[in-house]
Amino acid sequence: MENAPGPDGHADPKEPPVDRDEAEDRGVPDSATRGPEGPELHDQVGHPGPDGSPAGDTAVPVEEVGAPPAVPESDQPVTGDLAGPPQPAGAFGPTRTDIPPHTERPEAARGWDAAVDLAKSPGVVPDPAEVYVPDDLRAAIEDAMAKYPDRRSAVLPALHAAQAVHGWCSPEAIYQVAAVMQVTPAYLSSIASFYDQFNEEPVGRLPVYVCTGVACMPLKPQRVLDALQEEAEKQKLEDTEIRHFECLGACDMAPMASVAGRYIGPLDPSDAPAIVSAIKEGEKPLPGRGLEDSDYRLPWGGRA
Repeated sequence: MENAPGPDGHADPKEPPVDRDEAEDRGVPDSATRGPEGPELHDQVGHPGPDGSPAGDTAVPVEEVGAPPAVPESDQPVTGDLAGPPQPAGAFGPTRTDIPPHTERPEAARGWDAAVDLAKSPGVVPDPAEVYVPDDLRAAIEDAMAKYPDRRSAVLPALHAAQAVHGWCSPEAIYQVAAVMQVTPAYLSSIASFYDQFNEEPVGRLPVYVCTGVACMPLKPQRVLDALQEEAEKQKLEDTEIRHFECLGACDMAPMASVAGRYIGPLDPSDAPAIVSAIKEGEKPLPGRGLEDSDYRLPWGGRA
């Protein structure tokens, strides 16, 4: 019989044969594409499947490819001696390519790490018994470490304290901090070289920063910076570092500057003589125009 009767006495229609090409077009799998009969296997990381492969992995194993053949020494690029000026990255020849540009050319921009001296011994933690540390500096570092569960969290205040004593993060200052904190000098140098307010070269002890950030740029803060630097040279101001700063976060009083941490502004190039003269005499520059001054008011009213 074509159609056997079902339980209710009605015959179930028999499905017509399906053309193979038409089935593939409709996404109907044939017997070759169906998985093996049996219980469904769920993906289980770390558990092998029926064939020993990870569960759910139906990929066909491919032949493993070994490492490429070694390049003969005669075909390798010649590096030559280790002297000479730096070359562009990827250049080969009788010169080094890993020397920081400002080492050979002082006019080049900083920002490169110093080349490693492989002739030196590995960095070690200094022995506190062999390193002299001023009492005030030691107390400041230990006080900073006591505030954190991990002593390395005190690196920033410790370096600031050392810079206040030495005037800059000199090798001696770095070594003293390393001895107290029991870390390597290289660890401290990696942090001192990253943050803008740490100086790795001798500079003036009194910092004067003029904000030249994007928000201040429309008000031409460079004119204020140039005027301060020219006036400092004219009045022979010493032991003072006058430079630009990316952002001091006081956009309301722009153009502005920070004199030893005291925010003053808004500024005009004509304020430069009074500012430099006050710094030279050890007085507060522009009284009433500092953000911390009780009588400070913006020219258009209100406080910053």
